[in-house]
Amino acid sequence: MTAEQLIVLNTCPDADTARRIAGALVERRLAACVNIIKGVESVYEWRGKIETDTECVLLIKCSRAAYPDLEQALQSLHPYELPEIVAVPIEAGLPAYLDWINDNSKLP
Repeated sequence: MTAEQLIVLNTCPDADTARRIAGALVERRLAACVNIIKGVESVYEWRGKIETDTECVLLIKCSRAAYPDLEQALQSLHPYELPEIVAVPIEAGLPAYLDWINDNSKLP
């Protein structure tokens, strides 16, 4: 069985960018809710160099049906050349909350 709801992980360079993206996703009904976690330290390799940055992580809750449009919106709204966009299926949860995610993110 395929999960109907997803949590999409995304990192942003700062809180202002995170708020702008979160607001746009919720306003467009591509996400039911976006949590912003500030002050995450990221270590990664980019173009042959090890980088360390302080970022914000977005935890985006959406329906599977909304995901393709959400991914496209994230790519267009995001300042990074290659934004982190990773979707994780929600395998279980409070049924009323999972219904709320579907009701508040775009369905086909």
